[in-house]
Amino acid sequence: MKVIIHGGFFSESSTNHETKVAKQQALERIVKDSHEFLKTHSALETVVFAVSALEDDALFNAGTGSQIQSDGKIRMSAALMDGSTSKMSGVINIEETKNPIQVAKVLQDYDDKVLGGSGATNFARKHGFEAFSTEIPQRREEYEAKLKAGRTGTVGCVALDKNGKIAVATSTGGKGFEIPGRISDSATVAGNYANHFCGVSLTGVGEDIVSNATAAKIVTRVTDGFSLKEAYDKTFAELKEYDGFAGAIAIDSRGNMYHQDSYPSMVFASFDGENLEVFE
Repeated sequence: MKVIIHGGFFSESSTNHETKVAKQQALERIVKDSHEFLKTHSALETVVFAVSALEDDALFNAGTGSQIQSDGKIRMSAALMDGSTSKMSGVINIEETKNPIQVAKVLQDYDDKVLGGSGATNFARKHGFEAFSTEIPQRREEYEAKLKAGRTGTVGCVALDKNGKIAVATSTGGKGFEIPGRISDSATVAGNYANHFCGVSLTGVGEDIVSNATAAKIVTRVTDGFSLKEAYDKTFAELKEYDGFAGAIAIDSRGNMYHQDSYPSMVFASFDGENLEVFE
């Protein structure tokens, strides 16, 4: 049983030592809590649990603390994929919802599995997700001052459960100041993908990640016999051709965990019940 999570890049809002330590402590707490949860739950349930915790922490750009778009509104995206069934569900540009990843989980049971805009928001309301402002004062100050902090923030989790099943979940509050209607990578197979062999979650510049089909490429290459490192090396080499900005976490069916970024520093943590790794 293994869990790996990410919380975007360290440059998300502040690079001071206090913020760094706070993120290290938050990621350590969440990855340990998620591993404990995994002992009695499936990989699918666990990635939702982990990403919900990341969405609830204002240190990260997802859920509470999400970025504000150019028209002054917050729109979020999230996706969930069950590697054992190859079913992906997600929401794109959902508004005023505390935990977009939990709405994505409800959509696993529907034929129409990816909803966007007002359709996603209305679906959430009809299924008991009350209106909730995810704006924090810091984001409003950034918006009003036209700052562009945190343009590469996303959170994610990959888990391998006791039955050998893999699942992945990813959630984002956007890059900030984007044109309303912009689609991020988080609710696409470029940023969130899993099958029986591997699961991958991405963070970074969504346009770069989509152009490279990053998550799907890594998973496909592992499926075709590449090691995780080989799959990462080839995929990130292709990303480098146009100076793409991305970071990725993964677990394969053999229990190997891997992480890599094209620019430092992605914040992440992993835990297998004994060995803990947290970004430095």
